[in-house]
Amino acid sequence: MRTIAIAAGGDSSEFEISVKSASEVSKALSSKYIVYIIMIRGTNWYWEDPKGRYFKIDRNDFSLVTNDYKIRFDAVFIAIHGSPGENGLLQGYFDMMKIPYTSCSAFCSALTFNKQACKLYLKEYGIPMADAFLIRKEDKLNLTEIVKKTGLPCFVKPNDSGSSFGVTKVKKKEELLSAITLALSESNEVMIESFMDGREVACGVAKTKFRTFVFPVTEIISKNEFFDYEAKYTSGKSDEVTPASLPVNVTDQIQKLSLRIYDILGCKGIVRVDFIVIKGKPCFLEINSVPGMTGESLIPKQAEAAGIKLEDLYSMVIEDLFD
Repeated sequence: MRTIAIAAGGDSSEFEISVKSASEVSKALSSKYIVYIIMIRGTNWYWEDPKGRYFKIDRNDFSLVTNDYKIRFDAVFIAIHGSPGENGLLQGYFDMMKIPYTSCSAFCSALTFNKQACKLYLKEYGIPMADAFLIRKEDKLNLTEIVKKTGLPCFVKPNDSGSSFGVTKVKKKEELLSAITLALSESNEVMIESFMDGREVACGVAKTKFRTFVFPVTEIISKNEFFDYEAKYTSGKSDEVTPASLPVNVTDQIQKLSLRIYDILGCKGIVRVDFIVIKGKPCFLEINSVPGMTGESLIPKQAEAAGIKLEDLYSMVIEDLFD
């Protein structure tokens, strides 16, 4: 039986979501593998045993040293949303350690985590999307010029953050500065994006050497101003319809575009691609290379709608590392 580490935690605001994701993944995998949830925060990497004792990870080879023995892992299931699990840092480390992992490569992870860089990359391939531009912490702000470029309303968001932390829908020019300040609390770069008036949808994709799954599309109907953190993780704050009540041809477009984006970027494992559907046409919003795996998350719901057991989906991605 293989020994699998589930990397959890991380250094971003998504810490708690990552811990929940790791717990659900552990439940799904425990019947097929020996599983350890490895907490990673800063330089503190450890495993907590059932008695509440903490054992450190030796970062020289990513082994777990307990009182009695040393454990080496056959592979790592990355469940860290945000840094360092979604931006390529952890992937680069595992590449150096020659330990296989379930997510996208270091380059692909870094590219997809940087929202503006990813948009510019995909734009070269003709992927439809809203106009956006980047500002950095040290930039001098010209609010009039920003509004002229994006129009109102617009979205102000951290360029490299997830779970809608630090995201604001700005309707008036007077709200722009506080929205930028909030986004800068999560990132040194802020992406300002034109508002797309349409239906928000998401589509999961999982691909191995032998199988490709393009999941049913989910429509996200937020009861808040937009699909913010509260709407994502608070029961009753949003309706998530899977499969989405969309015309067959629109669903087909979303699924084909999700797979195309997956292939263009060279993704691996399980990802989720988000769109806004405007007049029957999907426009790219963003991609999540380590999507949430909690009970409230979209990928588990899409897998259920497709009739795929989570233990089969997750183990399929792990076994692909060895085939």
